[in-house]
Amino acid sequence: MQKLINVIALLSGLTSAALIGGSAYVLLNKDALIESAKEAAIKQVTSSVTEALPGMISGAMPKLPGSTGPALPTTTGPALPFQ
Repeated sequence: MQKLINVIALLSGLTSAALIGGSAYVLLNKDALIESAKEAAIKQVTSSVTEALPGMISGAMPKLPGSTGPALPTTTGPALPFQ
């Protein structure tokens, strides 16, 4: 029974040490981790937009007309003065 309690106590101590060590690592390297995550997100978004952009542009462009109408008449009224 004593051996079982000693094993549980040892595992508890190792768990606490691992949590403290992991927390210290994250705290000391948080700026580098955040920057790495930002770069990965920007790279992913850039590649997604680059892949989707040609389809979006071709779908948004209207078809050019084959011919145009006659010229619009000009007005012969007074010109606007320059200010």
